[in-house]
Amino acid sequence: MSSTDLLLTFNAGSSTVKIGIFAMDGHKARRIGKGVIDFRAEPLSLGLSRGSQIFDVPLKAKMTEDLRDVIDETFALLAGHFDVAALRVAGHRVVHGGDRFTSAILLDDAAIDAIDALRPLAPLHQPQALRFIRALRHLKPHLAQTASFDTAFHATQDDLVRRFAIPRALHDDGIKRYGFHGLSYKFIAAELARKAPRAAKAVVAHLGSGASLCALGRGLSRDCSMGFSTLDGIPMATRPGALDPGVILHLAGARKQSFGEIEDLLYHHSGLLGLSGISADTRDLLRDARLEARQAIDLFTLRIAGEVGRMATTLGGLDAVVFTAGIGEHQPEIRAGVAKRLAWLGLEIDEKANSANEFMISTGESRIAAHVIATDEEQIIADEALSLLGSG
Repeated sequence: MSSTDLLLTFNAGSSTVKIGIFAMDGHKARRIGKGVIDFRAEPLSLGLSRGSQIFDVPLKAKMTEDLRDVIDETFALLAGHFDVAALRVAGHRVVHGGDRFTSAILLDDAAIDAIDALRPLAPLHQPQALRFIRALRHLKPHLAQTASFDTAFHATQDDLVRRFAIPRALHDDGIKRYGFHGLSYKFIAAELARKAPRAAKAVVAHLGSGASLCALGRGLSRDCSMGFSTLDGIPMATRPGALDPGVILHLAGARKQSFGEIEDLLYHHSGLLGLSGISADTRDLLRDARLEARQAIDLFTLRIAGEVGRMATTLGGLDAVVFTAGIGEHQPEIRAGVAKRLAWLGLEIDEKANSANEFMISTGESRIAAHVIATDEEQIIADEALSLLGSG
């Protein structure tokens, strides 16, 4: 392969897609550009960057179920900045792999159908990834495509950790804890091994609009705050996190809400937005002096700290806490709020280092370390795609 060969990654969320553009340098994928499309915007536009150059290009295509027009126009725009004819493989983030997919795969008809069968386990994210896979297949039917699964990294968890206290037959039917944000945690595990190899027992907090925590034991997933679905764990922008199942029974029974109404409530109107009644964005809430905003932030940091304590139990100790993703990497106030609640563990934050978003934000006297590490899910997707292309 020549150095001009290209690799694209598609990191599809419920309302956006992040596109990574990589050059294939031998056995390495080197990022040379990135793009993003926000499907909530009207009209649609492609935000594109290449080095120091940043472009925001309006799209004529409309949002449709099959996304074909969007993909077609996106490729036409990419061709103005990159040699799209040199594209050799496209890698996709797929949220749910169930028990079947515990590593990245080359996509064929059978694999796509199997991914589609997992749609009920991730009703917002799974269909979006499938739209991009199928739209790209329609546009470039002979292009190799790969899938990297968010659940795959957590396959190393002990069977006991993955179980709910429900009838065993339900567990055998797939109702268990899977864990998510695995591509992010895989990247952080490698960075932590490189930068802080003594942190054998670490809890990583992936804090963004979707948020979770993962217990890493020597780089392997041992526990995750998200379980069967992406609703579980800590409060998120619009999702509640852990919720008494009795609440769902009450909504469906006494309040006679439909399945669709409850699903919409849990995915779009809960979390920080529901609690504050102001905003789903922690930046807005930190700037707002109202009690409701303060309470939302306080509950967010309380639940994060509580999960750190629970995961320290799973690991049998704790060497380090790592903050990553949009909030974790860029919001010192949130990190300080979590650290304050973990002072009983001996965590002491260096205020100056924390304010500067430095790698090491704990003091020299702190009994456990605290780090800030930028994550890169697209790099993991690209690396896995390149590995599969080379082996397949």
